[in-house]
Amino acid sequence: MTRQEQKHIAIALPGPEGLALDGIFVRGEGPEPAGALIAPPHPLYGGSMHSPVVDEIAHACRKGGYATVRFDWRGVGASGGAPSGEPAAAEADYAAALEHLEETVPGPLLAAGYSFGAAVTVRSAARHPRVRRLVLVAPPPALLDADALAAFRGSALVVVGDRDGFAPVAELEALLGASGASPRRSLVVVAEADHFFGVGLAALGRAVADWLSEGGTRGR
Repeated sequence: MTRQEQKHIAIALPGPEGLALDGIFVRGEGPEPAGALIAPPHPLYGGSMHSPVVDEIAHACRKGGYATVRFDWRGVGASGGAPSGEPAAAEADYAAALEHLEETVPGPLLAAGYSFGAAVTVRSAARHPRVRRLVLVAPPPALLDADALAAFRGSALVVVGDRDGFAPVAELEALLGASGASPRRSLVVVAEADHFFGVGLAALGRAVADWLSEGGTRGR
């Protein structure tokens, strides 16, 4: 994708303050494209839609034909408000971005997130029937809502590095098993990668792209 194909968008937040989140939208393929929303990591620890991991997830989704939206949490970059990292604020931000995507694309939706953003994704996606797929990258098990993940009726991919101290592979395996292990729950472990994917970024992108192609670009 070229930079010219990206469009900056303002995602309105509910409330009298008139705040908006800064986001980037890229068109999908076909007359009725599916859409993917990618959430960044924690706003108090450098979480940004310009994270290389977020960009890699978005690129893999675009290869699969999805329209994509990335955004910054409130108080980050050009997004209005003050950053907090509070779950309620993050879920409100994600819900607003998901509503914007729902109004923009006609097809089914994919919800994705990295680290803290992955945990927010699970809780938010469970409430949106158009979300058919989840992509969760390096989700810290302590932040994941196991009940929400178990209740999600679509398919889910979890990608983590084997050297990730924030998202230990064994804990994620146990959590996925407790949520009801099935072909609809996939775990990919990237060799030599830690939480930040300084090593293994391309492998992460391939894992997401391969998973999407196996199930079709629309996630049905």
